[in-house]
Amino acid sequence: MNAAVDAGILALASLGRLSATSLLVDGPAAASDVPALVRTSLQIGLHLNLTESFGQPDRCWPLRRLILAAYGRRLQRPMLQTAIRRQLALFQALVGRLPDYIDGHQHVHQLPGVREALLDVLRESPGYRPWLRHTGRPRMLGLPLRLRLKARVIAGLGASSLRRQLQAQGYSCNPGFLGVYDFQGGVAAYQRWVPYWLSQCRTGDVFMCHPASGADPADSLSEQRQAEFSVLSGAPFGQWLADYHLIVAGAGELRGAASRETFA
Repeated sequence: MNAAVDAGILALASLGRLSATSLLVDGPAAASDVPALVRTSLQIGLHLNLTESFGQPDRCWPLRRLILAAYGRRLQRPMLQTAIRRQLALFQALVGRLPDYIDGHQHVHQLPGVREALLDVLRESPGYRPWLRHTGRPRMLGLPLRLRLKARVIAGLGASSLRRQLQAQGYSCNPGFLGVYDFQGGVAAYQRWVPYWLSQCRTGDVFMCHPASGADPADSLSEQRQAEFSVLSGAPFGQWLADYHLIVAGAGELRGAASRETFA
């Protein structure tokens, strides 16, 4: 997305606070910052993008329009397949291998039409079995109603259907999903929500975060990204992991040791 985000991800990786990061292959800092990412032990996934324009040849829609087109069955599968193939090929050129997992910018990978096109393309590589991010089963107990509703809306835009299709075709996904909130409130709000999420983690869950270690005036979420980084890099986060008997899953690993709960 930008250099400040990349720097935050790399710093958290060095602290052992992340297990994975998703690569936006057309982002302006991708080519320059991927070599440092490859040297980490993180899993690296493709952050499938259909809504953010960086001058790439794929068509981009505003998210609301894409959702309406998806549910109106107006998306053209060949066009989606072409976009997915191009982004996978660019990922492979940048990283030197195919993604460990796949998710979507603004969760577009789970939308009807998009998920079918994605699975079509994955089947073109026999034996390649990435895991895919599943936004269903959000862990939201104790959080405010507005955050629980947002998590349910995201999950309601295709999570259950995607999970069924993945299971039918032999792909894996995370059982639970955490980290959905309204990107408001700075450090005070984020450090309030994180213990709620961590207290509900189960083995293999994905905890989504959006850190950045510095400001970017072009990024509307820059201030809150820095707040996330402050919390995730701080000593209290490490203590919460210990308090809730959690470990951050290592690279290449979605399930962890039976004696402790793990999350990706």
